[in-house]
Amino acid sequence: MNLQNSSELQKVIQQCLSKDKKAQQKLFELSYSLSMNVCRRYAKNLEEAKSLVNEGMLKVFQHLHTYNPDLCFGGWVRRIMVNTAIDHFRKVKAYEQRFQDLEGVDYSQDYLPTVIDDISAEELLVLVQQLPPAYRIVFSLFAVEEYTHKEIAEKLGISEGTSKSNYAKARAKLQKALTASKILN
Repeated sequence: MNLQNSSELQKVIQQCLSKDKKAQQKLFELSYSLSMNVCRRYAKNLEEAKSLVNEGMLKVFQHLHTYNPDLCFGGWVRRIMVNTAIDHFRKVKAYEQRFQDLEGVDYSQDYLPTVIDDISAEELLVLVQQLPPAYRIVFSLFAVEEYTHKEIAEKLGISEGTSKSNYAKARAKLQKALTASKILN
């Protein structure tokens, strides 16, 4: 069984709503892979990603009664995980790097070289995880989740220019890391 809407999945969801512990465990296990894949893009390491998954799954169970069975359950879980990562970022951003607006950055340049075709998704994920938190979250929201800079600015409480700046810096750092990786291989 997967997270695509099916009668079996809907049965597990109904059992979860009835506080069935085995069904809750099954739903957690079914959702874990998707949740971990999402959270790893936002977390600085595996431990933080696991923490985000646990926090996100708690929200899934707390808000399961609001899930609309006409919608894709996997998409619903994904959205909760992304929002959990954003909430986490908001909590820790006061202690970590502050956003800075940079004027004059050309956001239209394509900073990622073609070397991206030569590395695995896991290697790219490791590089993204090494980005500073502000860059990592903006990069993931824009490049992976396809949020606009305006939407990112609203979600993170920053200016649109800051979002664009952090995205450009993230891409530049990834380009440098990818180029270094290419030279070393």
